[in-house]
Order: sequence, then structure tokens, then C-alpha cells
Amino acid sequence: MKPVSEIATFVKQAAKDAGFELAGIAPVAEFSELSRFPEWIAAGHAGEMQYLEKRDEAGNLKRASLRSAVPWARSVIVCTINYNTAHPYSTEVQDPDRGWISRYAWSNEDYHEAVLRRLRVVEDRLRKVTSETAALQTLCYVDTGPLVERVYAKYAGVGWIGKNTCILNQQMGSWLFLGVIICSLELTPDFPAPDRCGTCTRCIDACPTDALIAPYQLDSNRCISYLTIEKRGDIPEEIREGTGRHVFGCDICQDVCPWNRKAPSTRADEFQPRQGLVNPALEWLAQMTTEEFRDTFRGSPIRRTKRAGLRRNAVVAMGNSGNRRFAPVLEELAADEDPVVAEHAKWAVRKLASS
Repeated sequence: MKPVSEIATFVKQAAKDAGFELAGIAPVAEFSELSRFPEWIAAGHAGEMQYLEKRDEAGNLKRASLRSAVPWARSVIVCTINYNTAHPYSTEVQDPDRGWISRYAWSNEDYHEAVLRRLRVVEDRLRKVTSETAALQTLCYVDTGPLVERVYAKYAGVGWIGKNTCILNQQMGSWLFLGVIICSLELTPDFPAPDRCGTCTRCIDACPTDALIAPYQLDSNRCISYLTIEKRGDIPEEIREGTGRHVFGCDICQDVCPWNRKAPSTRADEFQPRQGLVNPALEWLAQMTTEEFRDTFRGSPIRRTKRAGLRRNAVVAMGNSGNRRFAPVLEELAADEDPVVAEHAKWAVRKLASS
């Protein structure tokens, strides 16, 4: 077995060999950012995302302390992969007939599976190089583990937490998927990434729903990504106009970030966009059948919002478009069998009439 002092270097090279652009090692500690997580939950900023509120037997939030959730954890290997593609940003597209799907969901494969597949390669190489350590324990996660990934990404040195709460890297920007391997070995940690946001507040100023309530603080209840993906049922009427033509997720706070001006494009084939998902036609989405939804989004993260949520989002976007050509379709959808779609379509009809 390699000396523990050399394993961190080995793992980072294994990550690059597996297709990750960046990799680093974070210690397992009670970071200051994690101490604020319970306050964020208590304030209701997680909205309806109850999975963020999972607790251990003692009633402590699992994501607030990895030591509590995974007692044997000693290190967290953080790997990142770029998903940016050479297409215009949402702030550069103004076609009223079309909606916006977040950049990360354009791809040919659900990023959870694509990133996890690469993590397994790194995990396997780690196990082989530490084969004499029978007690080695590891866990791989892509958005599903009992930890706040961006905090460990910061302390692994792969990027800093921006004022929009996304991980930012000086060379790569913020179009990064994060994957983590929790490890029982105490590997040599990297230095935390310094914060380079400075006095810039472009992300805060650009958010149309004021979801960034302060630098580094997000209220999910006002976030377009949350509202169009996680939120079930009605979108609060007072915030619908602010969602614009977004039908799945939102990229605005990243689109306006100066660190993304020269963000490179991905080299991974899995993250190239599917035909029709960059600026999709709103009328098509709003009238999509169950079969069409299933066939179109098989293997896509867009399945998360479900057909009902995607249609709801599409009719809100049609109302926000200012395009009165949509009025006949919306009037028909106002009698839809889905009461949520019908209610939002009625709102959209009124919105177009007043625009």
C-alpha cells in the first residue's frame, strides 16, 4: 500500500484520469458554514425540500455534521466536472415563443449517473491502492449524501462559495457538477479556496425574484430553480411574474457572474445538449402528453419536475411572454383536467390581457 501521505496525490490523479477537471481533499470538521445550516432550516428557507431536514436518532440535522451522520468519516474527496456548452446564456435569449431549461438539464444523460459512474472509477482505484487496509470504508454521493457538498468543495480547495451560493473556480467558473467520496482514511487535506467575489453583487442584483436575500444566503421559497423543479402545486401568484419564461431551473445568477465570462466548454459527451431542449417551444411543453413527456425526458433530470410541473411552468411562461398568440391555447388549458395547470392557465390569460 502507498503511504497515506501519497494517497491524496494518487486520488487526485485518478480523478483526472476518470474525466474530472478538478479534485481535492477536505478534512471532516465542524466548519462555520455548517453551523449556520440549522438556522437556515429553522427559518424555513428550504421550502418543501424535506430531504434536507433528515435527522439522526438524537434529532440532529444530518447535513449539519458529517461526524454525526457518518462517524467513521475522516476525509472527503471532492471531484468536479464541467458541464458548460458553447450556447448563449439565458440573459442573451429573448424569444417570447420559447422557454428556458437550466443548462445542467440539457444533456443526454442524468448528471447524477454520469458523475457517479466516474466517482466509482476513482473509488475502485482507491480501494486497489489501499488493498492492504481491510478496514477502508467509502461512500460515493452526487447530491444525495448527508453533507453540504459546496462546503466541502471549498475546504477541498476546488472553489469558493459565491454570493449566489454556487461553487466558483477562478479558471472554470461555476458550471460544475460536484461528486464526493467520503473516506475513512485521514488523507492530507488541501487548503481552502479563497473568496474572490470581492465587492461584486451582480448575482444578487440580477435575481428577478429576490431569492438571494443577502450575500451567501438563499431563500429557496423565492428561487426560480426551486419553484420550477421542487415546488409542487401552486406557484405563489405574487412571484409568478418574476419566474419569466423559465420552465425548469434558472441560470441567471450564474449567467451574470464575471467569472463565467470565459468559462470553458465541457469535454464530456454526456453533457452535450439534446435537440430541442435549448430554448424549447412553450406551446409544445404546455400540451405535452404523458407518453411524449416520458419518451422525451427518459434519462433526463427534467423528470424530477414531473409532467404536471413542467406544464404548469410552461403556461406561466406563456403568460409572462407577452405573446398574445398564446391566448387561445391558454384559454383551452384553463379547462385542463389538471386543476393546477388550469388555475395557472387562467392566471396566464389574465396576464396576457393586461400586458
